[in-house]
Amino acid sequence: MKKLLLLLLIVLSQKVTSQEPIVSQSEVEKVTAFKGQQVTGISLSQAGRIFANFPRWRKNVEHSVVEMGNNKKAAPYPNAKWNSWKVGEKDQDSIFVAVQSVIASENELFVLDTRNPLFQGVVNNPRIFVFDLESDKLKHIYELGKDSFYRDSYINDLRVDRTNDHIYLTDSNHAGLVVIDMATGASKRVLSDHYSTLAETDELTINGEQYKNTIHSDGIALDEAEGLLYYHALTGYTLYSVPTKTLREGSKEDIQKSVKEVAKTTAPDGMILNSDGMLYLADLENNAIMRYNTKLGEQEVLAQGEKIRWADTFSLYDGYLYYTNSRINEVRGDISDMKFSIYRIKL
Repeated sequence: MKKLLLLLLIVLSQKVTSQEPIVSQSEVEKVTAFKGQQVTGISLSQAGRIFANFPRWRKNVEHSVVEMGNNKKAAPYPNAKWNSWKVGEKDQDSIFVAVQSVIASENELFVLDTRNPLFQGVVNNPRIFVFDLESDKLKHIYELGKDSFYRDSYINDLRVDRTNDHIYLTDSNHAGLVVIDMATGASKRVLSDHYSTLAETDELTINGEQYKNTIHSDGIALDEAEGLLYYHALTGYTLYSVPTKTLREGSKEDIQKSVKEVAKTTAPDGMILNSDGMLYLADLENNAIMRYNTKLGEQEVLAQGEKIRWADTFSLYDGYLYYTNSRINEVRGDISDMKFSIYRIKL
């Protein structure tokens, strides 16, 4: 009943200018696919280099982070050693354990390592490895302080605020956001178990089947010009925003008071904001990608169909929206014969 009410609220409150997809399936272009390797993250650098990552949700992960070459072949990034960790081995500082997201920003690659392999608990502090894309060498490590995460945390996604030298992250398993000061490396946890970061339902309906799970604050998008951070629970139907200045400088009470409900939406995973104020977000239950005009408050269907199968992460480059299909709802045990794809859409 609660889910039906939420869906009704979406229909009544959102301004949908178009129900028909703006982009046809024939215009959705396949970039590459990975057999037996479940891709989640994707990010393109300023030079057009394509990076992708594979979470440690099972034991047979070949590489945590790869770069796609011009021949569309995937090579471990920055090298094989960084990607050599196996479940059961001792964790090390200069090795990937359980990577969930990659973000290219100003000729640097930020690699978010949850340090929570197999969802069995955080083995040590989650961290962000920063690589210089000129040299492909490790440049910095941001390690979350002990008060910024829980043992059951799954630090999911991040955005880099270059204007204010901060990083904002979501925790999808223990609801909340994390803020990192890039100058000092200090981290703090905000909106922990707050209504805006908590899941609103424990199930989604995809292709007529029930996907049962409770996933809290997940999708995240940054409007650097307006100083706003958008975020969304994955199993939820409400988009929220909070001023980044308040996240950085405000008290716990200030931050909670500054949270704004932006819109009722479909249930997303991936989210990203374009420079024109257009927010792109997945519609998991309808195999679609939506776009929300943050200036006008209008939503429309960008694309829908078989080429969209749990759009997990987005990246923008040269007028294209890139996205990964992680097919999370379809996975049943062995995935060795499944293909997980990257597509792009001309905007």
